[in-house]
Amino acid sequence: MSSPRTLLLALLFLIPSLPAHALDGDAILQQVDRKLNPESYEMYRKLINIEPDGRKKEYVLFTAKKGRDKMVALFLDPPSDKGRATLRLGDNMWLYIPSVGKPLRITSLQSVVGGVFNNADILNLDYSTEYKVEKAEQQGNNYLLDLKARTATVAYDRLKMRVDVPTLVPTEIEAYAASGLLIKTLHFKDPKDFGDGVRRPATMETDSPLYKGYKSMMLYAKIKARSFPDEVFTLDYLPRAGELR
Repeated sequence: MSSPRTLLLALLFLIPSLPAHALDGDAILQQVDRKLNPESYEMYRKLINIEPDGRKKEYVLFTAKKGRDKMVALFLDPPSDKGRATLRLGDNMWLYIPSVGKPLRITSLQSVVGGVFNNADILNLDYSTEYKVEKAEQQGNNYLLDLKARTATVAYDRLKMRVDVPTLVPTEIEAYAASGLLIKTLHFKDPKDFGDGVRRPATMETDSPLYKGYKSMMLYAKIKARSFPDEVFTLDYLPRAGELR
């Protein structure tokens, strides 16, 4: 008859071993969000759309974000778009055009600026708000995160994110449709210290196999933590968004 110790050893051999240091992908993703931006902040951005013939169209936006799901973006330039403003509350988005005089509903896959960036890219929430991590692994100095959309309303069904281990900021993100089609790739470049503990890429470029020859860039400036009252993130406030600066 086997001894209790022999039986215990036999059982231990039947239990599958676990990785010595299993990665917590969701915790990594939350750190990525905070490395990119404070939870509530203001910032300035320049969006540049580049056509295959080299022609460019540029926009300057002032952006305010509160918490995980509230964002306003105000157009400052070009003069023809000055005063336009967009609002995002969770999955809902609106565009205010002064000449129209009332907010219009827009969708995440549309683009208020044209080019390769869509509204979800321009009014982006924390990644951890919209995605959960299905797989996380480390390859050298990179974390590789496979992300799945939490709901069907998210612009991309899946993301493949490459994160720099020392800095915990993304270097590349591939965005996929539910069919598995690659929609676009985001490239994060030019790390910069914005102060107050925010050190992140100052440039994000995107290209897409669906828009061959086209490229869009987003240049970040003056990112800093700031608190806003909830009133700022309402439809009634959109015509007054210029008062935020």
